[in-house]
Amino acid sequence: MPEIALITGGNRGLGRASALALAEAGIDSIITYRNGAAEAADVADAVKQAGRTAVALRLDTREVGTFDAFAAEVRETLRTTWNRDTFDHLLNNAGVGLGAPIADTTVAAFDELLGVHLRGVFFLTQKLLPLIADGGRIVNFSTGLTRFGADGPWAAYAAAKGAVEVFTRYLAREVGPRGITANVVAPGPIGTDFAGGILRDDENVRAHLAAQAAMGRMGRPEDVGGAIAALLTGRTGWITGQRIEVSGGTQL
Repeated sequence: MPEIALITGGNRGLGRASALALAEAGIDSIITYRNGAAEAADVADAVKQAGRTAVALRLDTREVGTFDAFAAEVRETLRTTWNRDTFDHLLNNAGVGLGAPIADTTVAAFDELLGVHLRGVFFLTQKLLPLIADGGRIVNFSTGLTRFGADGPWAAYAAAKGAVEVFTRYLAREVGPRGITANVVAPGPIGTDFAGGILRDDENVRAHLAAQAAMGRMGRPEDVGGAIAALLTGRTGWITGQRIEVSGGTQL
């Protein structure tokens, strides 16, 4: 029986890279998307080309009131696609990159950041816990910015992710008796479309950030996907409640 991972925001960026890395490791996926239906379909096709099964479901992690219906849709998808009533791994990856200096951060932007990165993660996990198989693994995505800080407009974003790291430690205590681990993966600068794609497309920014990494380069989505695959498939069942930074040694 194949293992199944549910990946929020799996249609692009780090979610896409995670789905593809897990497919190579023999794990099927349920990927969610908010707006990118065509992108999600492309990821599902790529997973299938790797010999695995993938289903794409729409989910807006800001809309907590829809989580009961989403959980029911997941339950039905598991039954009809895999003849199962549980999945194995939850990756809370969906995010939004809103940045502004503290002095210019609006209440609306602050609330959206917390809504997606903390409120959504907390209550979606709550709704899905009964569907996660004993012995499964939960990975919440944070950011290297909770450790090394940065020039730029990321105070509210990093604060929301810092709260996710605290939540993950408490979650690990609660799910441990079921043999489920809960950890944080905190990527450093990665070339994706985050924040308008500046880390992917601006060569000056890329050169500046590469110079701060012990590995001497910017991160790639597949660097994070590989870390996720190792955490979910390796002999890592004794690792829980931990923050695992995937940053190439940025600002050591």
